[in-house]
Amino acid sequence: MTRPVPRPQQTGPDQLTFQQYRTLLFSVAYRVLGTAADAEDVVQDAWLKWSAADRSQVADPKAYLTRIVSNLSMDQLRSARRKRETYVGPWLPEPILTGPDTAEGVAASDSVSTALLVVLETLSPLERAVFVLKEVFAFSYVEIAEAVERSEAAVRQAAHRAREHVQARRPRFPADRARRRDVTERFFAATTGGDINALMELLSPDVTLWTDGGGKVRQALKPVNGRDTVARWFAALAGATYQGLEPGQMRAELTSVNGGPGVVFRGPDRVIATLTFDFDPEGRISTIHNMANPDKLHAVTEGVRYDGLTG
Repeated sequence: MTRPVPRPQQTGPDQLTFQQYRTLLFSVAYRVLGTAADAEDVVQDAWLKWSAADRSQVADPKAYLTRIVSNLSMDQLRSARRKRETYVGPWLPEPILTGPDTAEGVAASDSVSTALLVVLETLSPLERAVFVLKEVFAFSYVEIAEAVERSEAAVRQAAHRAREHVQARRPRFPADRARRRDVTERFFAATTGGDINALMELLSPDVTLWTDGGGKVRQALKPVNGRDTVARWFAALAGATYQGLEPGQMRAELTSVNGGPGVVFRGPDRVIATLTFDFDPEGRISTIHNMANPDKLHAVTEGVRYDGLTG
């Protein structure tokens, strides 16, 4: 299942042009905002602006639409951050299902990882938009200046600040993709089997678990730190009632989440949680992001897969 392109009553060149760039527009909006639902709203608003515009005056539809989406996303992010000040517990990005992680899509997959989106949350809206356009989509500074409606000098400064900030906080020596998938598969087997000893072998000594329940479901309100504590947390899941569901009512599956291997936990009628992982240089799990807020699981529940987002 894929997200539908907003459609007018009749198909015409205007819709075909919009559809040509729709994946790009969503990709920009999602990376700037960190939520699929808000990104879809921004793309819908961009469609409305595009359909109402005098397109005879638009020389470069890609640049025009990117400018609309960039500014709508920055406005939305400013508003969202005010709301997040009262958020219950840690705020994590909304997970999305993505296509299989391939060697050709390494850079794009990494750019939509939970780890990077968490780091991008610490940038200003302008810095985040500039970083996404420059580092992910290779826009020129001139193109970005037009898109975000700032001077080229301001854009260069924002790009420099954002790049330094991100480089200081991202892992310098990420594990290779084959190793990440292997460790995720072994973690999956150990968790579903309640094997605490196997979990201990897969976790970094200073592993951190971040859980986002948003006040809607019970989760840890602070990070859970340390290999022993985190291992026991997950080993207990195999035999515990979770969100009102008995162990026999739940199933887990390995899939691609945010451009890398992840785990989706399902109940009879809903998705109840997702897991994504960061890894240390030795390939052990260093960070686990557990999304359980039902408001952020709609896209995963609906089976929406954003195959074009990471390739």
